[in-house]
This record gives sequence, structure tokens and C-alpha cells, in this order.
Amino acid sequence: MPTIRLGQWPVLVSQWPPDPKLKTIIFIHGASHCASFWVHQVRDLAEAANCIAVDLPGHGLRQDAGFSDIGDYAACLLEFMEQNRIEAPVVCGLSMGGAIAQHLLIDHGDRLSAGILCNTGARLKVAPKIFETIGADYDAYVEMLYGLGTAPENRTPVLYRQLVAVSRCRPEVALGDFRACDNFDVMAELDRIEKPAMVMAAEKDRLTPPKYAGFLAQKIKGASLETVGGAGHFAPLEKPEAVSGRIENFIKQLTHKDYED
Repeated sequence: MPTIRLGQWPVLVSQWPPDPKLKTIIFIHGASHCASFWVHQVRDLAEAANCIAVDLPGHGLRQDAGFSDIGDYAACLLEFMEQNRIEAPVVCGLSMGGAIAQHLLIDHGDRLSAGILCNTGARLKVAPKIFETIGADYDAYVEMLYGLGTAPENRTPVLYRQLVAVSRCRPEVALGDFRACDNFDVMAELDRIEKPAMVMAAEKDRLTPPKYAGFLAQKIKGASLETVGGAGHFAPLEKPEAVSGRIENFIKQLTHKDYED
């Protein structure tokens, strides 16, 4: 499961080049995180799909600037797909990554085969405390994120180290991410999504509560809704097998539908 560079993009991949017989999933991390957030899913789903987890501009191994607009991140991903000839991928994003996935599904659905929206919402207003803490003490922000974003029963030294490792981001990039989230609102546009979608919630998510997922599933035509029990906002790290299993089942359904069509 190597990290490679595709142009200026550091990516974590299950295999490269992609297997043409498999669907390709592009995993999109959340605010202040990086590709390694999805390490479990890239590993677990290697036989089910071509898995590509990206470092968005300014994140992870990238030293360039990030953005403060969801549309700008989405535009970069479209360029990434074009440059690497990735056709009709499934986009899978968590939180801010889910906002980017929604933007792509709404405005560029013809370029995709499906979307997976994890622990996200059609509107992502950000508590002022997050902006204040990032500006004053980035390490304190990571501590706060760990407390708010994980279910108490899942908190272990290993999970803490994992979250710290994927949260190493310059404060100005993190602030831009959360500005992008704070300005994001597609509540009135979800009916424009025509591709298959799975919405995934986490039972104990306090940052994007399950009601957010319920709204998405209600407004997106034909969307399925899955809930991961005993997990908080960072379910892919807290309950990796449960998250990977739901994604694999969705990919299998897409594949079966392709054969039927």
C-alpha cells in the first residue's frame, strides 16, 4: 500500500496503475487532515476497488497553499482526474471531503459513477471556538478535535496517535478549510444529484450529527443510508472494518447494476 506521486499529488494507493476490471474510489479527507486518514480503507478494499486517497493542496506531503472554498478543492480534483485519466470514479469524502464530493456530484456528476458521503452535511457551519483555537494554539485544536470527534469508548493511545499523525497541517491551511466549510451550503441543490449515492452516519458523531445524514439521504434521490454504531466523527479510524464493509457492499451493488445495465 504505497504512497506515490502522481504529478504534484501525493496519493496513497492500493495499486497503480488501476485495474481496469475494478471501480476506482477517490478518498477525500476532511479539514486539516491528509490522505493517511483513509489508510484502513485503502488497505481493506484493495481487492474490491482501485483505491486512491489524495493529499489535497496544502495538506499532508504537499507544501503548496490550501483553499478557503469548496469549489476550488473540487476543481483541483477534476484536474487530478483528467491528468491521470481516471474515468468515472466513485468519490468518497468525510466532513469537508464530503462537501467536496457533494459539489462534484451536483456540478460534475457526468464525470463520476457514484458518491459516498461520510459524516458530512449539506451545510457545515463551524463553531467559532474552532477558529479561535486554531489561531491561538494548533496543538490545542488537535486535542479538542480528538475530544469532540471520537466516541469515548474508542479513545486509546493508538487512536490518539493516529489522529495526531493525520492532523499535521499548517494553521493557515486549517483555517482556510474551516472557512470553506463554514460557507458551504447546498441544501437547496441536492435534488440535482443524479448518480447513486450512499450516505454514512456515525451513531455518536457530535460534529456532524446523524440528522445531517438523514437530511442528505432524504433529499438525494435514491440514496441509501447507513449508520455505524459506536463511532464518532472519525469513524473510518474508530471503526475501520465497519466503514470498509459498508463501502465494499456499496461498490458491489454498483458493479451488479453495471452488469444488469
